[in-house]
Amino acid sequence: MERMEASTDRRARRQDVVVIGGGQAGLALGYHLRRAQRDTDFTYTLLDDQPGPGGAWRHGWDSLRLFSPAEWSSLPGWPLPRAQAERYPDGGAPEYPTRDDVLSYLSAFEARYELPVERPVAVTAVREGADGRLAVDTDRGAIEARAVISATGSWARPFVPEIPGREAFEGAQLHSAHYRTPAPFAGRRVLVIGGGNSGAQIAAELSKSARVTWVTLEPPRFLPEEVDGRVLFDRATARYAAIKAGEDPGRPYTLADIVQVAPVREARAAGRLSDDRRPPRAFTPRGVVWPDGSEESVDAVIWCTGFRPALDHLRPLGVIDDDGRVAVKGTRSVRDPRLWLVGYGSWVGFAAATLIGVGRSAKQTATEVAAFVGETG
Repeated sequence: MERMEASTDRRARRQDVVVIGGGQAGLALGYHLRRAQRDTDFTYTLLDDQPGPGGAWRHGWDSLRLFSPAEWSSLPGWPLPRAQAERYPDGGAPEYPTRDDVLSYLSAFEARYELPVERPVAVTAVREGADGRLAVDTDRGAIEARAVISATGSWARPFVPEIPGREAFEGAQLHSAHYRTPAPFAGRRVLVIGGGNSGAQIAAELSKSARVTWVTLEPPRFLPEEVDGRVLFDRATARYAAIKAGEDPGRPYTLADIVQVAPVREARAAGRLSDDRRPPRAFTPRGVVWPDGSEESVDAVIWCTGFRPALDHLRPLGVIDDDGRVAVKGTRSVRDPRLWLVGYGSWVGFAAATLIGVGRSAKQTATEVAAFVGETG
């Protein structure tokens, strides 16, 4: 086995920097690494396991709409073009881009900056390589790198809470990661479980053609109609600054609060978006048992319960903690200084999992990585 690994290492390609992931975080990194090349001579590549541009946005449901205008939903360097009103026959505000708007933008962004994306390339592991480098094992062979930036996000690890009897439930179950359209659920009894914006939007859409019960851990907080992602980001920024200054940040609007985009607002006004159900106590083969002991038949469950970081490829390095995260200083791994992580959430940077927020941590990471490869070259 040792001889096979050594042989693989000898045949491995070499790059100074490998970015794992070609979604929004990967593209933000590619943009800043490209700029960093002006001052430091190094090579880099982005490995993406998807068949085309867009990352996790390729898997959003068909009617998905952002809750921030285009200028607040952009990567560094080039703003997302403002949407046109005639493209929204449902009466939604034209300034809120759809999933397809974002997909088109990310594809154009990648081409505009001629980013070196290789796809589809599946990364299976990052491990110790030769000559002090890290080896990135892929389905196309190994690549050795002086620095690796993991930007795989969380779409590949949808989270579903453990509720007794869930495995025995005979109805359909799927996570919001795999929901696309309401058509398969027309006329059926559907539970939508999850109180965030995805749960609200999916429940609102389904309520037009299905019998929907929206289940939330606690009563959801709907933001005033005039509040959208712009206000959320501004107030989250102010809260972040207050915490750093040791001040009381108060209770601000958060990204977990629900923005009343047009479909959600319309469903509430029509009385189709009831939010008075807490999670079931258990599942039965044909339905659920509610906390008060009553039972109800259900045909399908859609889990809008979030995601966890997709980091299994880093296990050979021994850097993943019991909470499923990697200890970092900024975005750099504490245990392995050749590794950085970008785009996974607040633990690697403020608003790092958003289109507008990821640019900040991507810029700092690219600066650090360029300096690192320059010092070790």
